[in-house]
Amino acid sequence: MTIYTALPIPAGTLKELRTADDAGRPPAPFADEEGGAPLRCCLRHSQPGERIALVSYAPLRRWAAETGADPGAYDEQGPVFIHADDCPGPSGTALPFTNAHRTLRRYSADGRILGGRLVDTDFPSALAEAFTDPEVAVVHARAVEYGCFLYEVRRG
Repeated sequence: MTIYTALPIPAGTLKELRTADDAGRPPAPFADEEGGAPLRCCLRHSQPGERIALVSYAPLRRWAAETGADPGAYDEQGPVFIHADDCPGPSGTALPFTNAHRTLRRYSADGRILGGRLVDTDFPSALAEAFTDPEVAVVHARAVEYGCFLYEVRRG
């Protein structure tokens, strides 16, 4: 069975986002009094009192810049929570944020959307299904309730 790895926002990108986000705005760090924010830097929920920031992030645009793709109209940016300061990244290999319905969006190597699927609990099977299509290069996991990007999974 294939193991799928959720990729956090890369460390270099996080450094950039902590200066100016993908909308060109500086971050506004704050102490998360309640905790529970889905952090895209370490792929876990924040703990009460942690310093975090809500920044604008364009995951497909950044992936396209790395791979040479042109996502065209599928280039979008949206809000993501990150630690306000450096963090060690994810610990463990379990797929994060699987405790609720999620949408898995599939994209081709040229950055075009190939479809999506609503997933409730069986993320490994849904990812396996997505990657059975040889055109799928990357899959984005997104929150259903707000549509926010959670993480990406790339073809092996």
